[in-house]
Amino acid sequence: MEEPWDFEFLSRIVDGFVSFLSEFVDDWLANDMRVSIFKILFSWLVVSLIAIHFAWRVYGNTVNDMYYRQGLVAESDGGVSRESAAGDTIKTHRRNSNRKYPC
Repeated sequence: MEEPWDFEFLSRIVDGFVSFLSEFVDDWLANDMRVSIFKILFSWLVVSLIAIHFAWRVYGNTVNDMYYRQGLVAESDGGVSRESAAGDTIKTHRRNSNRKYPC
């Protein structure tokens, strides 16, 4: 019993999508100022996303290592410090129990 309603709903969605695409193609081919601005902005978005993708492929591991590496710290910054084999101070994680909200 529900099949005609489902088919009608799906048919309306497909018809709306096809009419939107046909209007979009008509506007795209019209070459007015609004379409030119859209083409420029859309091209900028696509080029930016491609540039971000390639930059992440090249520098992603470096950024990830910089974020997660254990750096040199002073003794007074609140972290638990220990001596490394080279004699440098390396910070390790310590949970602060005096905080109102756990992090």
